[in-house]
Amino acid sequence: MNNIKFKSGFVSIIGRPNVGKSTLLNHVIGQKIAIMSDKPQTTRNKIQGVYTSNETQIVFIDTPGIHKPKHKLGDFMMKVAQNTLREVDLVLYVVDAGEAFGSGEEFIIERLKETSTPVFLVINKIDKVHPDDLLGIIETYRTKHEFKEVIPISALNGNNVPTLMEQIVEYLDEGPQYYPADQVTDHPERFVVAELIREKVLHLTREEIPHSVAVVIEQMKHRERNDTVYIGATIIVERTSQKGIVIGKQGSMLKEVGKLARVDIESLLGSKVFLELWVKVQKDWRNKPAHLRDYGFREDEY
Repeated sequence: MNNIKFKSGFVSIIGRPNVGKSTLLNHVIGQKIAIMSDKPQTTRNKIQGVYTSNETQIVFIDTPGIHKPKHKLGDFMMKVAQNTLREVDLVLYVVDAGEAFGSGEEFIIERLKETSTPVFLVINKIDKVHPDDLLGIIETYRTKHEFKEVIPISALNGNNVPTLMEQIVEYLDEGPQYYPADQVTDHPERFVVAELIREKVLHLTREEIPHSVAVVIEQMKHRERNDTVYIGATIIVERTSQKGIVIGKQGSMLKEVGKLARVDIESLLGSKVFLELWVKVQKDWRNKPAHLRDYGFREDEY
C-alpha cells in the first residue's frame, strides 16, 4: 500500500528584471511557456507553470521583474508582482550572482519584509562567478533578510536545480492535485501563442522596440481539412517608425518573426500552424487603461 502523501502548493518566482526567472520556470517545466529575452522587463502578466510528479504538484508563478514603474503598464506590472507575494505558499527570490547588491535589491527586500510567506534566496547564474566569491554574495544577502534557504543555481545549465526542487517540496504541505498531470500552464493557448510571437519581436529588433510591443491574437482556429491551426495576430507598436522596423525591408523582418514563432507554436500545439501577422500603430498605448485592458492587462483579475 502506498503511504506517500501527495504535496502541492503555489510558488512565486520574483526578482529584478533579467535575473533568469523565466529561464528557471521553463527549465523546471521542461517546455517554453515564458518569454526568455536578454532585454529586461519582458514578462508582463503572471505566467503560471505547473510541475507535476507522482508525489507533488507545484504551481509556479513567474512575475514581472520588480522595479520602480515609469508608466501605467509599469504600475500594473508592479501590482501583479506584489499581490502575488500574498497569494502563495513560498517565494523564490532570484538574484544574479554576477550583479552587485544595489538599490534594486533593497527595494525588493523591503517588499519581502512586508510578507510572512517563507522566502528562498536563489542565486542564479553561478557560472558567471568564481566559486570562492559565492560565500561573500551569500553573506551580503543574509545580513539583509532572514531567508529560509539559500540555493545557488544555474537555471540555464540546470546546475543544482534538482536540489532547489527537493527543498521546495520539503516546504509544501499535503494538498490536492490542482491541474491534470499533463497540463503545464493555466494560461489559455492564445496567451502563450501571443507571448511566443512577442518574444521573437524582442529578439530580432533593436532597443527602441521592446517595451512598446503587444500582440493580440485576432483568430485561432483548427482547419480539419488539412489538419492545420490558422492563427491571425496583430503586433501593436507605439510609433509609425517602429512599424517600419517590425515589418522590415520588403516585409523581411515580419517574415522572420513569423518563421521563428511558428516553430515554437507548432511545438506548443503539436500541430502544423499557418501564421499570419499584421502590424498596427496605437500611439502611447502603455499609458491608456482602455488599451491595456484590450491587450490583456486586466487589473481586476489580480
